[in-house]
Amino acid sequence: MPDRNFKALVLRRPGETIEASIETLSDDDLPAGDVLIRVHYSDMGYKDGLAITGAGHRQLVQSFPFVPGVDFAGVVELSDTTRFKRGDEVIVTGWGVGERHWGGYAEKARVRSEWLVPVPVGMTMRQAMTYGSAGLSAMLCVNALERYGVAARSDILVTGATGGVGSVAVMLLHRLGYRVIGSTSRANEEKDYLRALGADEVIAAKDIGGLPAQPLLPERWVGAIDNVGGATLANVLASTAYGGAIAALGLVSGANLQTTVLPFIKRGVALLGVDSEKCPNETRIAAWRRLVEVIPEGLPDGVVEEVGLETLPARADAIIRGQVRGRTLVAL
Repeated sequence: MPDRNFKALVLRRPGETIEASIETLSDDDLPAGDVLIRVHYSDMGYKDGLAITGAGHRQLVQSFPFVPGVDFAGVVELSDTTRFKRGDEVIVTGWGVGERHWGGYAEKARVRSEWLVPVPVGMTMRQAMTYGSAGLSAMLCVNALERYGVAARSDILVTGATGGVGSVAVMLLHRLGYRVIGSTSRANEEKDYLRALGADEVIAAKDIGGLPAQPLLPERWVGAIDNVGGATLANVLASTAYGGAIAALGLVSGANLQTTVLPFIKRGVALLGVDSEKCPNETRIAAWRRLVEVIPEGLPDGVVEEVGLETLPARADAIIRGQVRGRTLVAL
């Protein structure tokens, strides 16, 4: 019989602040679901940082005790559905996992089978979590720009380019033949990092971080993948060329968008919303498979830092402060 006990990072809120600690739990502690998974890898993104620190305008986690971790990959241990069997390697991203439902910062997890997708052929569980929701989101953004008709060799801006989504997006766009412009708040320090990923040009985030001086600015790029939102997105819209498109998925700088209709009706610019949390599984599966096709060798070591559960509280604080670049892989 498998060991029913396992280690997990557990969040508790005894007072006004959230406390995180490593605890030993059992299968009986896990929430409801029809598939029990032995977790091998998770990762850390901005949402995970919000969950652990309680930062942001609204506390992400509302019920305690709670196991965070938005993404994870592992092996099915028990299954009450015919869709998956013991030994299957699976990925979980989105669907409120790590926000409303216990997540991947534990050696075991129990979830609903409809949230699972198989690890694609040619990808390991470790590689899957070097991508995680960030890599999936980056692929969905690239797919959205392609569907709209933004052609290869076009200039594409990636905001927040040193973050998880941004780093993968820069690689994908470069591999697919686009000319990539990476924007980062640490342009001088991170220029070599972004150029190694495939960026053709690196610009400072502050140069596009404020509201535009006028509704339409000189045309600078045909498309963009925006991880920032707020005033940055308004600025990017005003600088997008005629017939261009922006794939938007982030709100680090805020959810409000102060703009005019002029980029849309004078230049025909499209704003394409991208969601990786609740998109259909067939869309996810196709995106995961394409990640293998475009980057068959996986992400380079310089993009990924592997850590353990015990480091996550400090890591969460750093990621909220914008002090982490690339991808954080969590080994269970």
